[in-house]
Amino acid sequence: MIMAAVMVGGMVPPIAIALSTIIHKKKYTEAERKSGPVNFIMGLCFITEGAIPYAAADPLHVIPALMIGSGVAGALSMAFKCTLMAPHGGIFVFPVVGNVIMYLVALIVGSVIGCLLLGIFKKNVTE
Repeated sequence: MIMAAVMVGGMVPPIAIALSTIIHKKKYTEAERKSGPVNFIMGLCFITEGAIPYAAADPLHVIPALMIGSGVAGALSMAFKCTLMAPHGGIFVFPVVGNVIMYLVALIVGSVIGCLLLGIFKKNVTE
């Protein structure tokens, strides 16, 4: 169960950012908006590094939002008793996830919460 929580928590930040760059356009520069959707793919592949440029550009607003979203996803994964027998892999290891439907629910809920918090925490960008 712990590995499932770790992986879902690592998938949330790039997915939350990708959602946020689409929904909260005024919070991001044009370059950030253009590169944002790539984070969907990175997040689904459990490549959390897609969130780093956004976190580095505005750490006081981005990091707390992503931490909360990831924490919620990990907590839900544990509450749903999801399991994972692989230490890495994103959607490619979903066949070995125990309780996969609820795992997806945890991923979606955590990503949406992270996205909403990014919209609340981040200030509008003036270009």
